[in-house]
Amino acid sequence: MYSLRMNIESEKDKRNQLLEIASTQGGYFTAKQAIHAGYSRRLHHYHKSKGDWLEIERGVFRLANYPNSEFEDLIHWSLWSRNRNDIPQAVFSHETALNVHELGDIMPNKIHFIVPKNFRKQAPKNCISHKEILLPKEIEQREGFSVTTPLRTIQDMAESPLALDYLEKIIRDALRRGQANLQNIQALRFSKKAREKMRLIIEDIKKHPEL
Repeated sequence: MYSLRMNIESEKDKRNQLLEIASTQGGYFTAKQAIHAGYSRRLHHYHKSKGDWLEIERGVFRLANYPNSEFEDLIHWSLWSRNRNDIPQAVFSHETALNVHELGDIMPNKIHFIVPKNFRKQAPKNCISHKEILLPKEIEQREGFSVTTPLRTIQDMAESPLALDYLEKIIRDALRRGQANLQNIQALRFSKKAREKMRLIIEDIKKHPEL
């Protein structure tokens, strides 16, 4: 009886630990995180076959009954990008970051993320990877994934082929939402071509702040 009670309590502890991990990642978790919670490799197959865990891809799972979250696809690809230490490498950027920050009205058809220059995984067909060095101040942590800050996102979009009117809409949205101001936008480091685009946009905003 004592042994049975101990087993039940041990199983409950494992479930609670796994739920605690998964609740910060939209219900997702990695095989290594499950092991850390107390689930041996042998138990992974058991919980998959039982239907408790959904295997999203090799080494990435989702709790079957966990509520859906708004950015599940980003959480999934964040965990996909993890290194050998199980640390996600992808920081979502460009059009994807615009969508997270609700800036502009561009509907991205692919997921953009920035990874370190030594990142070796091949980006899936629905993703575009950019190899850059990001500073800690350029990264914002969300539930289960990281995204470039509004300022860094503006910088990236200014360097892209995006049309001037779309870029201006993004900047005006950021100003209205208090996510940036003209002073810190002007302090960003741009290429010569991007700086000229920003000069034209900022002049127009100063002339017509009401738009």
